[in-house]
Amino acid sequence: MQYVVEAFTPAEQTVLRRHVTNVDGPVFALVGLPETTRAALFARYSRSSKSLRRLLLDEFIGGGAVDASPAPDAAGAAGVGEARARDLFGRVLAEYGDDSVAQLAGVHLACEQASQLLCKAIEWGRLAGYLEQSTRYIPYTDRRDGGYRYHRDPAVESSGLAATYTAAMDGLFDAYAALLPEVRAHLDRTLPEAEDVAARRRAIRALSLDLCRGLLPAGTVSNVGVFASPQAYEQMVLRLRAHPLPEARSYAELIAGELRTVVPEFLTRLDRPDRGGVWADYLRDTAANLAREAALLPLGGGEVEGDEVRLLEWEEDGEERVIAASLFPHGDCSAVALRNAVQQMTPEERERVFAAAVGERRNRRHRPGRAFEHATYTFEIVADYGAFRDLQRHRMLTMQWQRLSPDLGYAVPAEVDAAGLGETWRSAVAAAEGAHQRLRPQFPEQAGYLVTLGHRVRWLMRLNAREAMHMIELRTSPQGHPAYVRICREMHGQIRDVAGHRLIAAAMRFVGSEDVHLPRYAAEAARGMLPPGAAAG
Repeated sequence: MQYVVEAFTPAEQTVLRRHVTNVDGPVFALVGLPETTRAALFARYSRSSKSLRRLLLDEFIGGGAVDASPAPDAAGAAGVGEARARDLFGRVLAEYGDDSVAQLAGVHLACEQASQLLCKAIEWGRLAGYLEQSTRYIPYTDRRDGGYRYHRDPAVESSGLAATYTAAMDGLFDAYAALLPEVRAHLDRTLPEAEDVAARRRAIRALSLDLCRGLLPAGTVSNVGVFASPQAYEQMVLRLRAHPLPEARSYAELIAGELRTVVPEFLTRLDRPDRGGVWADYLRDTAANLAREAALLPLGGGEVEGDEVRLLEWEEDGEERVIAASLFPHGDCSAVALRNAVQQMTPEERERVFAAAVGERRNRRHRPGRAFEHATYTFEIVADYGAFRDLQRHRMLTMQWQRLSPDLGYAVPAEVDAAGLGETWRSAVAAAEGAHQRLRPQFPEQAGYLVTLGHRVRWLMRLNAREAMHMIELRTSPQGHPAYVRICREMHGQIRDVAGHRLIAAAMRFVGSEDVHLPRYAAEAARGMLPPGAAAG
């Protein structure tokens, strides 16, 4: 391919090499510039006929007066173009309300010592990257400053219920710490031997953490790494400011304070009463009004006897929609004419076209195109909070959940009962549920900290067939946690049998179907780390 090479003087090239990865190619990256300058450059990019390199030289580095002296130190480089950037953002973002420019920068933010309830509030936004400390790999047995790792709410701590709260939380962590080595020893006794002793030891450790995590309370604190644009952070702060949980409202100001140190130009609207103030009020008032309306409805308690997965809504002609949408980019007729043609197809013709749309999938990462987004499903799910936390990470779908409480019950893992440890588990949870009942009248939000990851929660999940394929295939792999493996297998079965979308279900070729009792151990065997048949026990 032939591309025009823009001409720069030797002095300009010297300066450019400090801030771009090359000076002559059509594709290059920016380096050594503040986030605000990078974002401002791209904001100008859309309204200028100049190249990005020329914009950088003419408008952000000395107004055209290029300094080709040796590169400045890190402190000097950090300020390149920032004055111009501040001026630009002051006009474009604050005055004109052009939100797209707030998508052009990114910040890595560490959010530490956040409860599980707060983590889910932080991770509500779709357009961000989150990486949360895992309860599946890290034991929460250590004490910091003499106490277990759980959130201590100031209002609860200063009330007459402080001792009740602390005793129940400590009781859950005491039981968790006591059960971990006992469950590990039970697995070591009952699982088959293996040639690879180290792989077996790793598998047993992971399994014991998987099984015992249901004892951890939602008040367990974790660390979350976030990478997002200023626009996404602005919305996060507004959501947290309007959140009913005091921890979330307090954390909103910690996040806002740190963002002001790195991208202050993007956050000018947060503290304006006519912008950020009314936005937060809107979110808070809307939630309060809906809660009041829900309380007026003559509904029962919605009790359940166990886990539930129920397909509520789907399109009867979902597969026809997928076929028509698959053909649409390759034809020249209207969508209506195409849908009519698909409706006239024989079953054999539909299967042939559908197979062409799916293609030859060699692994689960080979996913068909966006045509599969034209079939959608809404599920209502009741399952343990730990499984919910894992599935909530799929943010491109629509997820809405109810307040976490003990009302839907919990289940003790069969392996824990088999090891003779079930009574220890139940006793600790019973004390936590009793404390929850005492806290709920005075502290309805903070009482949620006492609910364990093993307690059930109810949520709605709306997703299209393409996202369903991704989630169901990923979450039914042998190394998955059995709680969400069961959910996703049931979702797949209901897409096939309840919705009747057998072509879509069959396209999900990599749904795990084996009955893996102890999935981590089986995954080790599947990778050849354990001898054949070792996972059968």
